[in-house]
Amino acid sequence: MKNKIILSCLLAIGLSGCTAEFLEITPETSLSSVTFFKTEADFTQAVNACYVPLRTIYNDRSYLLSEMHSDNTYYFRNTAFGATEQQEDLADFSIPVSNGLTTNTHVLNQYRQDYLIIARANQILDLIDKADFDAAAKGNLKGQAQFMRAFAYFEIYRYFNKGPLQLTAVANREQAAAKLGTAADLEKIIIGDLTAAAATLKSKSTQEPGRATSAAAKTLLANMYLIQKNWAAVEKLCKEIIAEGQHSLMPNYNDAFTTSTGNKNNAESIFQVQYQEGANGFQGSFMYNFLPRPMSASELVTLSQTSNPQPQTGEGNNAPMPELIAAYEPGDLRKDASIGYITCASTLWEAKTYPYIKKFVRPHSLNGNHGMNWPIFRYSEVLLFLAEALNEQGKTAEAAPFMNQVRKRAGLAETTATTQADFRTALMKERRMELAFENKRWHDLTRTDTFKEVITAKGNRIKADPFAHYYQRGFTLRSNSFTVIEKYYPMPADEAALNPNIK
Repeated sequence: MKNKIILSCLLAIGLSGCTAEFLEITPETSLSSVTFFKTEADFTQAVNACYVPLRTIYNDRSYLLSEMHSDNTYYFRNTAFGATEQQEDLADFSIPVSNGLTTNTHVLNQYRQDYLIIARANQILDLIDKADFDAAAKGNLKGQAQFMRAFAYFEIYRYFNKGPLQLTAVANREQAAAKLGTAADLEKIIIGDLTAAAATLKSKSTQEPGRATSAAAKTLLANMYLIQKNWAAVEKLCKEIIAEGQHSLMPNYNDAFTTSTGNKNNAESIFQVQYQEGANGFQGSFMYNFLPRPMSASELVTLSQTSNPQPQTGEGNNAPMPELIAAYEPGDLRKDASIGYITCASTLWEAKTYPYIKKFVRPHSLNGNHGMNWPIFRYSEVLLFLAEALNEQGKTAEAAPFMNQVRKRAGLAETTATTQADFRTALMKERRMELAFENKRWHDLTRTDTFKEVITAKGNRIKADPFAHYYQRGFTLRSNSFTVIEKYYPMPADEAALNPNIK
């Protein structure tokens, strides 16, 4: 008799809307990837598993390591709750470091989720060329595995600037302790995988919604080249995406983001993390992570409109910085779409009325269970990538129309910047406003080497006026706040204990 089994570490179903079910197989005495992966359906299910960690990454910690680690957001301090040091250490630039290693749980879990993607992709890539099924389908599945491996290594590259080189499936514990690769090693992997993936992945119009497309591979590759300052390569890739004609700006900025049950993978979306509201385990809860606290059920329901709102306790994350709010130009439609306000009567913060991230607040059915997708890449960023690449090549006049497309949608006049330096400044501000709260700002600060001055200034402003940054009157920051302002995160200490190559 056939049993339903769940290969929990390898074959979780990864995409909302995917028709694959848990695989029914005849029990065997020994089941491994070598004996399992044979058919197109087998590899489809394995590819689904590569996407699964994205939900954890973006729901639980990407905002902690990127957005809250920038000058865009801070945290909602609740002195009655006490410190939540793991999160606060990231926001306050005070994570513990010893011999280049850290014990911060969020850094560890980010690292592990990325290497989980890499491990799953490696199992596919080791075997798929030997499988016998339709060549086009095989190329599309292989391209997705290559895209996901490149995506995970891109995260390791941006967060740590080094990482163990795992490029084949691991069969035993000894193989797991791979040698440590340099930034150049990671760049080679990322560029190689994405170049191959872009050639075999389907386009948006023919790809199953939610899966990586050729445009997604090109956009991620353009992002890689942007960091390398390979401006001509960025220009080429972005122009190819635009010429395909399969993406466009949504007329209304607010509609670039999904509801809990609809508007997903829309014309502006290049790649989204797929969430699904309901009891199937695919839901998100990041909206709740971004709210001020404490918040009563009656206050929460005005935002969530759920049937069972629950009081929110503890401390909230991703509090919009007042300086970011003030940075919006008059008439910028993105401000009201991105930032809202709510009064929390029971909070100890005397001002009571907090800003919150409105662009990720949508009505849904059950408390703590929503289905908004997370945008990793939007078409507006392709336009801004291209504008930046052109300007850096001295083509400022040619660059302006692409940034102006983004500004026009925001209800703003065309840029007045005409020199390369002025346009560079305007472009970085435009990225900050357009992509606010989408986990882009910290990476912009590091790739432009402005992180030290910007974060130092952020720390000085908060220390000078804690109350304006959501601290109760009479309370201030911890003494070690803003003392560890570094470009890259230290490697996780727990992983160094397992792999002697990690230093």
